Amino acid sequence: MVVVSMILIKLKQILKIRALKIALEVLVVLVVFFAIKTYMQHDLAQGIAPPLQGTLIDGQTVNLQSLRGKPVLVYFWATWCPVCKMQNGSVDSISEDHTVVTVAMNSGSDLEIEAFLEEKQLDFPVIADDSGVITELFGVSGVPTSFVLNPSGNIAFTEVGYTTEWGLRLRLWMAGY
Repeated sequence: MVVVSMILIKLKQILKIRALKIALEVLVVLVVFFAIKTYMQHDLAQGIAPPLQGTLIDGQTVNLQSLRGKPVLVYFWATWCPVCKMQNGSVDSISEDHTVVTVAMNSGSDLEIEAFLEEKQLDFPVIADDSGVITELFGVSGVPTSFVLNPSGNIAFTEVGYTTEWGLRLRLWMAGY
């Protein structure tokens, strides 16, 4: 009986040490994750969104100023970006019931981007930014990058890297209030 009791005490001590070790490892991973995320977002535009006006690849013009009054998703992506390919379907779905403007960074001509959209069955509005002017205004250095603007045109949220559809929808909803 005494031996069993000692074994149980020792087992509890081992489990406590393992739990502490796992908790510490999780904490380190979280600190590293948030440090990398902060570093990736440090050059992104903040405050009032930079002026964004241009011609969509379908010939329509867009001006971010005229979209004030409702939340807007500004999504930077590229045809060559594998992570963007995973997220584009979510952005396309969001564009059906929210205002979305996308900027294709270094993705070729309007015709090449149109062919990509058609092949992938995507229908969101796109401005081609081969010159990098718009990308530079927003401080974007990697794709995908998302900006959620509130109805006043202020940047409420920024994300670099993959973001779920529900994550983007939640940010749009929060930016609207």
